[in-house]
Amino acid sequence: MGITKSYEFSIKENKLAKYAKALAHPARIAILRFLAKKQSCMCGDIVEVLPLSQSTVSQHLKELKDAGLIKGNIEGAKVCYCINQKEWKAAQVGLNALFNDYNEAVDCC
Repeated sequence: MGITKSYEFSIKENKLAKYAKALAHPARIAILRFLAKKQSCMCGDIVEVLPLSQSTVSQHLKELKDAGLIKGNIEGAKVCYCINQKEWKAAQVGLNALFNDYNEAVDCC
């Protein structure tokens, strides 16, 4: 794999890219929507509503957790997941800022 040179970009740009990467799969979007509605749930609850195996759901949960968008608490042999409110808000602010940078008055091509 090539060098990404992510160190050449600002902390804000790297953080926004981390969120965007986590959001770049429809299963992760579905998981986030589910968690946003349920507040918190066990991994098995998510597996029941998605057309994916438990191991695949776990991989997607790991990506979302690594990005900071969700957090998990161990309860016995199970992990309870929920939205990480601080990172969720930071992602919202960052994405809104990106989309607000667009100047509609500019004619393209």
